[in-house]
Amino acid sequence: MDSPFKGKVVVVGGGIAGVTCAEQLAFDFPSEDIILLTASSVIKAVTNLKPVSRTLEDFKVEEHGCSSLEDRCPNIKVIQSPVKALDGTGHKVFTEDGRCYSYEKLCICTGARPKLIAKENPFVLGIRDTDSAQEFQKRLESAKRIIVIGNGGIALELVYEVEGCEVIWAIKDKAIGNTFFDAGAAAFLIPQLEAPKAEIAVPCRRTKYMADGDKPALSRTEGGNPGTALGPDWHEGIPLRGSKGVSHSVHVEYQCEVEQIFLQQEFLQQQAKSLSFPGNKAENAELQLDKEVWPVYVRLTSGKTYGCDFVVSATGVVPNVEPFLSEKFDLAEDGGLKVDDHMRTSVPDVYAAGDVCTAAWEPSPLWQQMRLWTQARQMGWYAAKSIAADIRGETIEMDFCFELFAHITKFFNYKVILLGKYNAQGLGVDHELLLRCTKGQEYVKVVMQNGRMKGVVLIGDTDLEETFENLILNQMDLSKYGEDLLNPDIDIEDYFD
Repeated sequence: MDSPFKGKVVVVGGGIAGVTCAEQLAFDFPSEDIILLTASSVIKAVTNLKPVSRTLEDFKVEEHGCSSLEDRCPNIKVIQSPVKALDGTGHKVFTEDGRCYSYEKLCICTGARPKLIAKENPFVLGIRDTDSAQEFQKRLESAKRIIVIGNGGIALELVYEVEGCEVIWAIKDKAIGNTFFDAGAAAFLIPQLEAPKAEIAVPCRRTKYMADGDKPALSRTEGGNPGTALGPDWHEGIPLRGSKGVSHSVHVEYQCEVEQIFLQQEFLQQQAKSLSFPGNKAENAELQLDKEVWPVYVRLTSGKTYGCDFVVSATGVVPNVEPFLSEKFDLAEDGGLKVDDHMRTSVPDVYAAGDVCTAAWEPSPLWQQMRLWTQARQMGWYAAKSIAADIRGETIEMDFCFELFAHITKFFNYKVILLGKYNAQGLGVDHELLLRCTKGQEYVKVVMQNGRMKGVVLIGDTDLEETFENLILNQMDLSKYGEDLLNPDIDIEDYFD
């Protein structure tokens, strides 16, 4: 039976990739219906978009009711219902509310979900969407100690923001923030974990909103489906404070992973021992046994065991591809839908963008995929342009944003900019690093290979991003300048003007 619900293009997912894609399609096809299917009653919207340089964009992400997107783009129809299955041959999508939607082109933007270290444990919480962030905030209010597992962006933000609670941070690496930083940058940031934070009143943009209608939205997803991912500043306006009086208390356990998690009764029956929170920062300080009884205990591969009120699992994400696996998609090793250089999957007329997909084209020497907000927006926009070109029978060149990896964010209250092969990814041993560090102010790392700039890490207000971006893109031979590239007494912008 033919579906009564038909759209020129159907987009699945109300996150930033899906909304960006739908908005651009609505602009390209103003007289056609664009259908956006989402499991959540809110959608993500980019606001305050500010170009920082040719490839860098800074923006905020806000949650809005679905009707706000329909008001901005009248030819977009937002349907709140999770997708159940896909019929690629028949060009149909089936939703859990029993409806069927036919499409000419389909774009899958369903994002990813947390990779939890223990899925069924009630004391293990993953933070990915607004619901889980609010659950974390609620649990934290009565917590005296939490354990954070992971070393990515969510973990970095969380351990810095939490107050009034002991935080034990377990990471498998030798330094914090291994996804983004080297050991030098980590050493620059570590003192901020102990420094007092200034109280900044920030209006909450994501937790106090109204869904469609007059009543506050309490549940934003149906049937336990994951909502759209958090924004880059998800913690702003959300008080993350525990029940203890301490302002900021973080202890890092390096080069270890979780060996086993015990519930309280199981742990006590074993008559096992756990450690108290390490109060003395000296490396050789004697570890004290903990007299407190905790709801859950974590044994690390280092042999240490700590108790806590709950565990935060921040160990990466898994692409949300399950509803579409009835079709024979080509999947990448990380579980994402493989896409070509026009965001097309292996199934005809089906595209994908954002965290759910994996770039399967030969990338630029200075670009790599990372599941970040900046790339979700870029991929969503480019997928829409590719879909429009295919419908019109036109050809387009790959967008310039895929020429150079560029990301701007904030960690530990510092502006952080990453460009190109910022951690010498894939460059082997044949490279050198130029460093400049002013304690408490800035950290600058430049990756050089054969006299040419390949990547940059900028922490703090350095004002070097535009100049260094140009030097990376131009691939100028900089051999003769040597360490003068980072000489603070030389105005580098005028130098290469």
